[in-house]
Amino acid sequence: MESKELNAVTDHDIRLIVGLGNPDEQYAHTRHNLGYDLLTDLAREAGVTLQPEKRFFALMGRALLNGTEVKLLFPTTYMNESGRAVGAVTQFFKLRSEQILVLHDDLDLKPGTLRLKFGGGFAGHRGLKSISACLANTQNFHRLKLGIGMPPSGEVINWVLGRPSGTDAELIARAQQVGLEALRTLFERGLAAATLLANSYKPASQTQAQTPN
Repeated sequence: MESKELNAVTDHDIRLIVGLGNPDEQYAHTRHNLGYDLLTDLAREAGVTLQPEKRFFALMGRALLNGTEVKLLFPTTYMNESGRAVGAVTQFFKLRSEQILVLHDDLDLKPGTLRLKFGGGFAGHRGLKSISACLANTQNFHRLKLGIGMPPSGEVINWVLGRPSGTDAELIARAQQVGLEALRTLFERGLAAATLLANSYKPASQTQAQTPN
């Protein structure tokens, strides 16, 4: 029988965490790479180095999170082909879609907000669409969404491929810290506790941040 640490995660049994982004250096720390940034934070905390895995079209590592072995995956295809890596890993290790958690940016959420949820639509996110297509078109996988907000100009491509600055950068950086805490909570206390932590988090507004003590 497995250790007690595993009991906290048996309600969802996450075995693969995927951080979405684009692989080239020019895209580092852009809004579209927030999922990858959070994955690397998790890997660093777990003492794991992501290594190239050509057969999976990805960088991958294996982390022991509160007694549970979890694969950490960054597809090194471009965003719109992320499913190639996820599909290959899922097939090789015989994982179910319900055992996958995808970390990704979300235009529909304000900068600095988080949502942990299971299933649902893709809101135009090509990485999610690709993953679904390579998992027999299922939407049944977990997502941790990191809000980036809508571009003021309406120009989505330049927005997602740009780096946040000013207040947005501060709000997003803090949300990433909370996202990492939610991932810890996921394996320490279970899905319900992690969801509550992520979804109840309220970023400080710019006005609040400027309010004197």
